[in-house]
Amino acid sequence: MKKVVIIGGGILGASTAYHLAKSSAEVIMIDRKDSGKATEAAAGIICPWLSQRRNQKWYQLAKGGAGIYPELIESLKKDSENDTGYDRVGALSIHTSTEKLEAMEKRALKRRIDAPEIGDITLLDHGQAKELFPLLNDDYQAVHVSGAARVDGRKLCKALINGAKKHGATILQGDASIIQHGNTITGVQVAGEKITADTFIATNGVWMPELLKPIGINMEVTSQKAQLMHVQLPHINSSHWPVIMPPTNQYMLTLADNRIVLGATHEDNAGFDTRVTAGGVHEILSKALDITPALSQSTLLETRVGFRPFTPGFLPVFGPIPGYKGLIVGNGLGASGLTMGPYIGKQLANIALNQSTDINLEDYSVSQALK
Repeated sequence: MKKVVIIGGGILGASTAYHLAKSSAEVIMIDRKDSGKATEAAAGIICPWLSQRRNQKWYQLAKGGAGIYPELIESLKKDSENDTGYDRVGALSIHTSTEKLEAMEKRALKRRIDAPEIGDITLLDHGQAKELFPLLNDDYQAVHVSGAARVDGRKLCKALINGAKKHGATILQGDASIIQHGNTITGVQVAGEKITADTFIATNGVWMPELLKPIGINMEVTSQKAQLMHVQLPHINSSHWPVIMPPTNQYMLTLADNRIVLGATHEDNAGFDTRVTAGGVHEILSKALDITPALSQSTLLETRVGFRPFTPGFLPVFGPIPGYKGLIVGNGLGASGLTMGPYIGKQLANIALNQSTDINLEDYSVSQALK
């Protein structure tokens, strides 16, 4: 039985642990429980098919991530993990321009050929859009994508970790440091205890440079701060409403407990500042109220803060570290972590088990992020 140690318990580490444990590997996952973990703060939209990004390498990961979800959720249900935070509620991509919406519809129809999980694609006028999302400003029309989904990062991560434990994984809390002998990784030190394994996988996001620097690896990972708000309207059942994708870089989605999530900021030079700021709240509310003025009467429940990890070129990297034996890493998922995380986690598990991957690893080589 292969023994694998995973450092980092966000969506990427949790999904890697789950896939490995299901494959009967001996899995130990170590997490430091840092404040500002991206997965803990995030609520995501699984709808990559409307993106205008021309980077096909990015799109292949996003499409693969969206495609793996139904199978993953079914697998978790078989493990009696029913509270996954994932629901296929559809999405409304809204705009005031009919021309731009028609171009979006055309793009989605073309992509559906290779991604049938998109489901039905429908152009809606403002009245039809408001039937699905009653708070929507009258100015907006929409393209409706029936196969799109929402996901609560905390719940999904918890379900994956619980599922991994049911398949024999061990979960530890602590600050891990890597032990090396020459260019071979031989173990990790946690709370004075040495843990050995066949393979070590680092998935600890924005804190990875700190982990790898002591063993001579300088990895370029930048942190982008995200603030997002949870609000609620009394006496309104919003749990079934579709995700809202506006023309800005913000989004809006509802959760099963009638919370409405408004997000998120994209703060590139905030460091590791976990504070909720007046500027962040103002930005979120200003954009949200332009789309849904009725939210001015909502109750403010909480504001969450997380740090998205980015690697050079804004493209995730994952695979073995060149020149080192026994060390695999995954990083740089950015704002697409909940979409790509389970898919990349499956690839990391396959690499650790010496199995083939679903994509060309050279496109996401870790060397692109090494100084």
